[in-house]
Amino acid sequence: MSGNNSILVYVFIFAAAVLAMQSFIGMGRHAVKKAKLANDRMKRLANEKDTTVVLAKLRTRRGMTREGDLIGAIIWLKKLVLHSGLPLGNYGVFLVIIGFSLSSTIFALLFKGTFIWMSAGFAFGLIMPIVVLKVLASRRRKKAVTQLPEALDVIVRSLGAGHPVPVAMALVGREMSDPIGSEFGIASDEITYGASISQTVQRLADRVGHEDFDLFSAMIRLQERTGGNLAELLRKSADTIRDRQKMRLKVKAASAEGRMSAMILNIAPICLFLLINLAAPDFYGDVKDHKLMTYGAYGIFIWMVIGNLVMKKMINFKI
Repeated sequence: MSGNNSILVYVFIFAAAVLAMQSFIGMGRHAVKKAKLANDRMKRLANEKDTTVVLAKLRTRRGMTREGDLIGAIIWLKKLVLHSGLPLGNYGVFLVIIGFSLSSTIFALLFKGTFIWMSAGFAFGLIMPIVVLKVLASRRRKKAVTQLPEALDVIVRSLGAGHPVPVAMALVGREMSDPIGSEFGIASDEITYGASISQTVQRLADRVGHEDFDLFSAMIRLQERTGGNLAELLRKSADTIRDRQKMRLKVKAASAEGRMSAMILNIAPICLFLLINLAAPDFYGDVKDHKLMTYGAYGIFIWMVIGNLVMKKMINFKI
């Protein structure tokens, strides 16, 4: 290879290295931009600069008034919507339940056409949306509690740098993802518009609905009344919450055998019944319409429900 060709090869290698470095830098800048818009509140602020409007929208879409309160009938159901984080508004959950109840009732009417099946369909339509809301609320609480120690670490570092508590909470609302990012962002906006820190943190705990946030709120109220080193208190609180999470994981691992046994005991009879029907459709043919068969099916279902409740009680530990 001649000297000129060697120089060209080195030039191309250098150019390729520069382009690769620029692409990595661009990816990093793009990631930083995404991190700044990591939660729903920041995305809304990017489109709507008025924080008052954004705060009001975030409240009303989750069933609260513009002032952040829950009013009207069936407050426990509205709290469930609030904890789930779904944008159902003030009356959306009632419309969902009514629509689901009517749909399931009509389906039962078309499928069987008896009063018992229509009643069962109506009850299913009433209960199922509430069950879904409870599952979504539980998932959101677990995710928020998982994020809470990291959020407290951010607040502690911000306080150590000399920032006041509202600025530290605003930093969490700006940098962390949902659900805790938007919750702390709402709390930061409330402080900006005149609410006290203790009131704001208590409202935050009420919106999440978990005891670890109640502990955080109680610590803030205690420090506001008695004074003390807030950064050290929050650091110890973060350690306590992490220890509680570790204990929950240990309990979950210890109860895994019981949960798996419950799952097998529930699935095995159903799978066996389906396999028998597929392999020998006439096996229950002579007795499937008998009244004793119907009563036996009801009894089996009731006993399975009772067994599930007992097993849940045995493997459910409060931390």
